[in-house]
Amino acid sequence: MKTSAPEQVCRYYESKLAAHGATPAGVDWSSEQSQLVRFEQFMGLVRDRDASVVDYGCGYGALLDFLRSRGHAGLYTGFDAAPAMIEAATTLHAADRCARFVSRRADLPAGDFTVASGIFNVRLSAPLAEWHEYMKATIRDIASLSRRGFAFNVLTSYSDADKQRADLFYADPREVFDYCQRLWPRRVALLHDYELYEFTVTVRL
Repeated sequence: MKTSAPEQVCRYYESKLAAHGATPAGVDWSSEQSQLVRFEQFMGLVRDRDASVVDYGCGYGALLDFLRSRGHAGLYTGFDAAPAMIEAATTLHAADRCARFVSRRADLPAGDFTVASGIFNVRLSAPLAEWHEYMKATIRDIASLSRRGFAFNVLTSYSDADKQRADLFYADPREVFDYCQRLWPRRVALLHDYELYEFTVTVRL
């Protein structure tokens, strides 16, 4: 049976975790600083410290640590399709009584806000058109889990051409913004002014 693109990506991230452990490198980020910069872009949306947050593609739960360091006390649910990531996240955050981690989409509850960091970047050998549709379907799924709003980031097609990698996915920020604006026309923001080759979209519902 042919392995689907998301399943291949799941195995890719499990190999990173096995090689580097529960660290930024273990979820394929270049540094802890770049990981924190990405998380910071979500904070304009998640200002309510008691709001429930769904972390879609949570890895080992680094966002939970970031939120708690910013005073967030609400319920947190991390979801990742890689069982090894969920095992690591659960072990690391066993003392947090307001946090849980799940590896099945069916076990994922709705929350006030849903955020997704880095889940669209690695496409490996998946055809561009296929991955583009996967991104749009996943954005709709993220929205379905969100009562008050959601946010996600994507590598930008404005990245320097000589630095782009064939196994990564780069999206046109104008197209993604337009897609979200048409489906959720109330308050959509595009953040493209921070120091990484990516953009963040936030949607308030």
